[in-house]
Amino acid sequence: MASTFGGLSAAYTGLVAARTGLDVTGQNIANVNTEGYTRQRVGQSSVEAPARVGLYSSGVVAGQGVSVDAIARLGDQVVDGQVRGTAAAAGYQSVRATALSTLEESLGEPSKTGIAAQLGQFWNAWSDLGNHPGETGPAAVLLGQATTLAGSIASGWKAVDDQWTAVRGQADSLAGQINSAATQVADLNDRIRTATQQGVSANEMIDARSRLTETIASLAGGTVRDAGDGTVDVLLGGNALVSGTTARSIVVTGEHSMTTAAGGAAVGLAWSHRPGDAIALDGGSLAGAVSLLAPATADGRGGAIAQAAASYDALASQLATQVNAVHATGVTADGSPGGAFFGQTAGVSAARGLTVLPTSAATIASRSATGGALDGSIAQAVSQVGVGTGSPDRTWSTIVAGVGAASQTESAQSTLTDLAATSAKSRQLSGAGVSLDEENVNLLSYQHAYQGAARVMTAIDEMLDTLINGMGRVGR
Repeated sequence: MASTFGGLSAAYTGLVAARTGLDVTGQNIANVNTEGYTRQRVGQSSVEAPARVGLYSSGVVAGQGVSVDAIARLGDQVVDGQVRGTAAAAGYQSVRATALSTLEESLGEPSKTGIAAQLGQFWNAWSDLGNHPGETGPAAVLLGQATTLAGSIASGWKAVDDQWTAVRGQADSLAGQINSAATQVADLNDRIRTATQQGVSANEMIDARSRLTETIASLAGGTVRDAGDGTVDVLLGGNALVSGTTARSIVVTGEHSMTTAAGGAAVGLAWSHRPGDAIALDGGSLAGAVSLLAPATADGRGGAIAQAAASYDALASQLATQVNAVHATGVTADGSPGGAFFGQTAGVSAARGLTVLPTSAATIASRSATGGALDGSIAQAVSQVGVGTGSPDRTWSTIVAGVGAASQTESAQSTLTDLAATSAKSRQLSGAGVSLDEENVNLLSYQHAYQGAARVMTAIDEMLDTLINGMGRVGR
């Protein structure tokens, strides 16, 4: 036989379930604008009828109400993995696209003050000197233009060197961010595991950990593996950055200067506790930065920044070699051999060390050894160095075109990966984000459920009042 007090208990469980639903709905609404928050739902199930034993156990008995089993976090591990994967690709391409764009801007082309324009003015100055041999005016213009051109090439190389140093510092900063995030993930693993064992909701902590693992993915790629006990492992290059409650750290290795990196240790990543154990990242901003810091190679497939510096050196060497070869065949005003027009400062790169050796009109070999005082054939010959497929002008044009094409390619790739990351994030939000319309419906549903359970309790209370206070009065 069912107990009247049993019905009261069942109604009470309905009140508890409805109140819990109202609390969770309120939490969702309160965090509608909280970044990274995943909406929650009350998980509940009906409680079966008690076992019927004893003398008066016959008849159908209703269940014992409702049980609040959990407050579920409505996240999707598959979609979360897609978000991390696309974030890693977007982070990698973003760093490379930004660096190539900066590199392209540093070339200053096309412009009236760019190296291409200065090369044209340099050749024109030689032509003017050939038309006015021995005159100080054209010679002064030539020397000024040559000095300006050499300075521009040196400045371009220095800008690339500064960019390399900036990206190297950025790599150290990114590694620090990864280590900090890994430490926080390990701490949250410990807290979440404890909360899970105690039967306490850890949803907000799981949200915080999810944001951190997404940050790590955007910085260094890697994978996240559920350990099954409330913790997750974060792997980089197949090895654990975070394992349970233990976090390991990474360090950027290699040189801090582009000049020394060319002949020294290449920039890479390693574990702090195993310095010689390199880490091969599969994406993320840090992987993009490291790829940019690779040394230049003969086939042009090295790091974009060092490759640009090598291009400046190649331009300076070609310019000096071709101009000097023609200038050396001429003689100065007093008949002395022409020698070199451009020199090279020892101990520095070709681009930074390019110098102009003549100091006046008298030291410029503008005429041939067999020409007269008004001969300007050598100067005219030098002015033609800029014409042809093997000229410094063509070399510089190829450099500019190559950097421009690489910048456009990286920019296009960055746009595509950003779209993929945005799409994955949208899918995540569509399932995990809070919808005010949906929450308002839930709010009304739980409110009515609460009112209904309260009405049942009122009805049972009235029945009990009749039973307790009204029985035994007949015949009095």
